[in-house]
Amino acid sequence: MSTDTPSTPNSQNSPKRRAVLVAITGAFLLAGVGYGAYHVLVASKRIETDNAYVGGNLVNVSSQVAGSVVEIRGDETQLVEAGTELVRLDPLDAEVALAQAEARLGAAVRQQRERYTGVEQYQATLEQRRVTLKTAQDDLARRLPLAGDNIVSGEDLAHARQAVADARAALVVAEKQLAAARAGVSGVAPGEHPNVLAAKADYMAAWLATRRTTVAAPVTGYVAKRSVQVGSRIAPGTPLLSVVPLNQLWIDANFKESELRDIRIGQPATIEADIYGDKVVYHGKVVGMGAGTGSAFSLLPAQNATGNWIKVVQRVPVRISLDPNELQAHPLRVGLSTTVDIDISRKEGGVLGAVAPTAPAYATNALSQPLQQAKLATDEIVAKNMH
Repeated sequence: MSTDTPSTPNSQNSPKRRAVLVAITGAFLLAGVGYGAYHVLVASKRIETDNAYVGGNLVNVSSQVAGSVVEIRGDETQLVEAGTELVRLDPLDAEVALAQAEARLGAAVRQQRERYTGVEQYQATLEQRRVTLKTAQDDLARRLPLAGDNIVSGEDLAHARQAVADARAALVVAEKQLAAARAGVSGVAPGEHPNVLAAKADYMAAWLATRRTTVAAPVTGYVAKRSVQVGSRIAPGTPLLSVVPLNQLWIDANFKESELRDIRIGQPATIEADIYGDKVVYHGKVVGMGAGTGSAFSLLPAQNATGNWIKVVQRVPVRISLDPNELQAHPLRVGLSTTVDIDISRKEGGVLGAVAPTAPAYATNALSQPLQQAKLATDEIVAKNMH
């Protein structure tokens, strides 16, 4: 009697299970190959960090002279152009000082006129002393022959000789006085004498002080950190407010020290700011690296020569420039958070920054003053006191 052995469920599902396992294994292999290809072709050629922030110039505005604040013409969040009046000081003290400097300049000119006239007076005195000496010598010459005949007493002859000696001494004194007077004025005109030039410089300094009672914006930007108030008495150099030029921004990306070996100057970078998200992408390039880690330049540098030292991976700031056109289309603010992605496939750039250019990186003409006007004013004062 024969019997058939029925197939078990496990034997029926074995091919299906084997197929599923093969599919899963293949998927993992494909994923591994894909990730390896991505790492070799993409990930290994780029480094990324979200420890990056927008940097910019914070231009502190201060007064060059002392005074009391009477007007404030710029407040926070306002856009100001270079040369715009921001703070005005009480000009009365500066105007009084200018009037005093003008009086001192006029007095110096008149004093030099007197000295130059004194030279002529000493010259006349010298000629007078020469005539006196000649007269005394002639008088002595007339008495000498008469003394031999006892017509002139010895006392008269001694007086005549003493008169010659006195006249000669007076002539020497007059010559020395004339030489001293000439030494003080020779070689220069009265209006170009050093004392007059010093008085001119004092006048120009006072003139500048009157112009500097108005504090102007050195650059175009937005007002920030205003600390000055109306009525405050300020000293030269006291910070009044700050101006931030938002068209001069960059990115400071803090990369780990282990990531710096592949970063080169000139490598392209893409930046995403948290304020706009991934909808706006900025394009820039590496322009330099910091000369040290952040901890090395901190207020309290880390002291690693201790027994409880723990190694911490350091970060070095990498500066990345921004495209001005993209920055104008989507403005940023100083201190905003960003994500930076650098293409490190290019290796031709240097590791350290290039030599600084001879031209100034930043400059302003907003603080210059028309000194030619002050020079013309001093010339008028000199001319008025020369007659």
